[in-house]
Amino acid sequence: MISIKSEREIELLAEAGKVVYQTHCYLKPFVKAGITTKQLDKLAEDFIRSKGCLPSFKGYEGFPSTLCTSINSEVVHGIPGNRKLKNGDIISIDIGACFKGYHGDSAWTYAVGEVSSDAKYIMEHTEKSLFVGLNEIKPGARIGDIGAAIEEYAKKHHLGVVKELVGHGVGTTVHEEPDVPNYGSRGTGPILKEGMVIAVEPMLTLGSPEIVILDNDWTIETEDYSLSAHYEHTVAVTKDGYRILTFDKGGQNG
Repeated sequence: MISIKSEREIELLAEAGKVVYQTHCYLKPFVKAGITTKQLDKLAEDFIRSKGCLPSFKGYEGFPSTLCTSINSEVVHGIPGNRKLKNGDIISIDIGACFKGYHGDSAWTYAVGEVSSDAKYIMEHTEKSLFVGLNEIKPGARIGDIGAAIEEYAKKHHLGVVKELVGHGVGTTVHEEPDVPNYGSRGTGPILKEGMVIAVEPMLTLGSPEIVILDNDWTIETEDYSLSAHYEHTVAVTKDGYRILTFDKGGQNG
């Protein structure tokens, strides 16, 4: 069942989302060659807890860490460890924080030092596809409108859309109904209503959209080892559009 959040619940979700955003801002200067993903994870956990929140992902269905850190051809769910970032890498960092039982969830892809033109291309257009999808959100629109807009943008820029991975509702659990695919047909899927809270998260690839799961049973990588990028915001449907909750001032309409 898709839940409609009260004003109070949305403010709690916004507080969680603000901490997620602040954590991204805090980590960004540390995303440099030589740091390990495990070090980034420790920095993030300490920061989230210092803000009176809990890491949403740690322990979720057995996931061992605060962050998902996915490098280059890794799409999502990279587990932090002793791998050091190197110049030219791109890294997608997915962060969740829980405030008084309510969650925020946002991912962003970062360049490590100087990156290739291909890396810049997929980062630029995956980020733009997120906002193309968000711009479809208003009461009376449908979930399929979001996915169709993202898919159209991705195809126009010759990027692959990973279809096995989708966005989702957010509330008192990290993942709630409905699923929010990054593909689809306009006029299909659940109708958006004021008070719904969803995470929109395009995961695009520079090559084939086919994926494989690594031996750790978590990390998902592109089958052809092409680069992948991931951008995500949690948003609330408002009476005339949407409000980004994973932002420091609860930005309206982007």
